[in-house]
Amino acid sequence: VDASNMLKPALSRGELQCIGATTLEEYRKYIEKNGALERRFQPIIVNPPTVEETIEIIRGLKVPYEVHHKAKITDEAIILAVRFADRYINDRFLPDKAIDVIDEAGSRVRLRKASQSPEMKKVQREIDSLVREKKIRIENQEFEKAVELRDKEEELRSKLELAKEKWEQENSLSEPSITEEDIAAVVSSMTGIPLNRIEEKESTRLLNMAEELGKKIVGQKEAVEAISKAIRRSRSGLKDMRRPIGTFMFLGPTGVGKTELAGALAEFLFGHRDALIRLDMSEYMEKFNISRLTGAPPGYVGYEEGGQLTEKVRRKPYSVVLFDEIEKANPDVFHLLLQIMDDGHLTDSYGRNINFKNTVIILTSNISSKALDKGSLGFHKDDVDLSFDKMEKDLKQDLKKEFNPEFLNRLTDMIVFRPLTLEDVTQILDIQLNVLNEQMIQQGLTLDMTDEAKRWLAEKGYDKNFGARPLKRAIQRHLEDFLSDEMLKGRFKSGGVIEVGLADDSLVFTEKSGALNTVP
Repeated sequence: VDASNMLKPALSRGELQCIGATTLEEYRKYIEKNGALERRFQPIIVNPPTVEETIEIIRGLKVPYEVHHKAKITDEAIILAVRFADRYINDRFLPDKAIDVIDEAGSRVRLRKASQSPEMKKVQREIDSLVREKKIRIENQEFEKAVELRDKEEELRSKLELAKEKWEQENSLSEPSITEEDIAAVVSSMTGIPLNRIEEKESTRLLNMAEELGKKIVGQKEAVEAISKAIRRSRSGLKDMRRPIGTFMFLGPTGVGKTELAGALAEFLFGHRDALIRLDMSEYMEKFNISRLTGAPPGYVGYEEGGQLTEKVRRKPYSVVLFDEIEKANPDVFHLLLQIMDDGHLTDSYGRNINFKNTVIILTSNISSKALDKGSLGFHKDDVDLSFDKMEKDLKQDLKKEFNPEFLNRLTDMIVFRPLTLEDVTQILDIQLNVLNEQMIQQGLTLDMTDEAKRWLAEKGYDKNFGARPLKRAIQRHLEDFLSDEMLKGRFKSGGVIEVGLADDSLVFTEKSGALNTVP
């Protein structure tokens, strides 16, 4: 006889009055399958409290937590903890996650109070040093010196005791408070979002967004402005909060900065480039590969691993999701994308609901470059006088032939990238040289390149049909290959400055001692 059969008679006669609490999953698993037992209970669904209700709940819990952590919890800290928990912590519910933030912040303050003062740490380091030295003296049978060190150690220990008493007396007079900075630091550690992104006023950052992105993305002013406006529009509250922050289609020829802008956007919004989840759509050309996005069905190989898309978003809900070269994907991929773009969530193979409301969805396509090569848009690729506005209009018309209207209709914006000019490539060269210089500084060297040499290298790495990628190969061939060989030979002295100039249509590398070599 199981417990349910023992409880049912008493419950039906009213001899036993029972209140139980369980999750929906456990209720379905153990109670709902037993119809007779389920009939004797009145199910009541308890929804998570609102932000305002959670604030009132934590105000009621404030005193026990203050006594436990020996710290004062301000009302501002409570409000901030609830709002940050509601916004940034997605895989749990209020009030539990907000209470945990307050509890963590209280522990943080108490540990900070219990730590030693700078003076105490300094004295403790001196004592440790004396103990090590005294041990060595004893081993070497230098007993007179060991006695002197022992006496000095006792003096320092007395000094440490006095400093400790003073420190405890000062702390006992003032009760520490949990501040807004403590709350922000705890939420940052729980979510992985950088602290400055949480503390900094978002309106100021969003207003300067185009300027910040423009420092890393060259020659794409229209694209940067378009995505900045769309992000500002969504973050100002003028969008459906269930949907992703934005869904963008990046169009343009190869090597013009589509993927680079996605990485720069991830760094700007979420603090680091690791927030970029990149999926190459060439891996999903076959129909049977599509299930890898949400996870293999039960009973199939790879079920335990989870989905390549859903698992990454579940682990990092604040991220930029990049679907690279979307035109290569099987058409069934677009059915998944429609659900993300419209409802803001996907269900993985475990039945978990994965929320995409804090992600930016970016799809890149080279369909425009193919059309340009074929001349199918009504103009030739060598037509220099072609206006960008006409090109943009024709490319968007061409998209309508490739993608379904219900897919295009759900995009936040379609952003067209310009082909790069020689001036753009020269600016990109400056950015690449700064990166190279930072690497050389770590080796104790500095690179200084003349404007004439920069122009020469930019021309070597410029190809209007391939964007900025040939420039990287030119830097490797004409700069990095020679520098790496000379560094391995030990030709450069640490702290030296390597000047790169141009002579006889080749780069000349000069150190303070004189010319080293030329590279054609």
